[in-house]
Amino acid sequence: MHVHFKVHGAGKKNLHGDGIALWYTRDRLVPGPVFGSKDNFHGLAIFLDTYPNDETTERVFPYISVMVNNGSLSYDHSKDGRWTELAGCTADFRNRGHDTFLAVRYSRGRLTVMTDLEDKNEWKNCIDITGVRLPTGYYFGASAGTGDLSDNHDIISMKLFQLMVEHTPDEESIDWTKIEPSVNFLKSPKDNVDDPTGNFRSGPLTGWRVFLLLLCALLGIIVCAVVGAVVFQKRQERNKRFY
Repeated sequence: MHVHFKVHGAGKKNLHGDGIALWYTRDRLVPGPVFGSKDNFHGLAIFLDTYPNDETTERVFPYISVMVNNGSLSYDHSKDGRWTELAGCTADFRNRGHDTFLAVRYSRGRLTVMTDLEDKNEWKNCIDITGVRLPTGYYFGASAGTGDLSDNHDIISMKLFQLMVEHTPDEESIDWTKIEPSVNFLKSPKDNVDDPTGNFRSGPLTGWRVFLLLLCALLGIIVCAVVGAVVFQKRQERNKRFY
């Protein structure tokens, strides 16, 4: 999907908001609190957020993020969706003097989001995650929201392209209209910690990470002990020669 959009307004220094959402959901758009649409949705949402509601965040706005929901998750506006975000990046798309574009590609569980914001006719990577499972037959859409502040959110065009992909026999046997939206993640999105670059670093060390850390520490101690013993032995032999 290629989206030609424009976000613009007179507000300066965060005196504008809130942003645009692009949707691929089970239900048609129902007005609600998540960038103009309902919460606890089924499907995929891509948020183009222009206003930092969380004053403690280290993120740089405007910010693009992705969320997959099976209806059980709620988008937390006060934290800019940090707890349910799968990935994101900073993207300076507001008040540009030229056309701005977003590309979304989904193929065999891999979801990528790219931007063209510099008027160079070149795509720049923003999000690239695997393990995403989305059903077929959902609705595409877009919405926007404002609060105490306002902005202009223009969707100029949305173009959809079908990808020709070869599927395995196992994939062909799946009824993709009945699967639940999900993501096979090695860690929960709630483990994400803010990073100014828009990437994520892990939260507290747990499980196998602690084991690997202890194993590396133990190996390091053993290596140091062996090296120390060899050095000590050579010094002893050298001292004997002097006597």
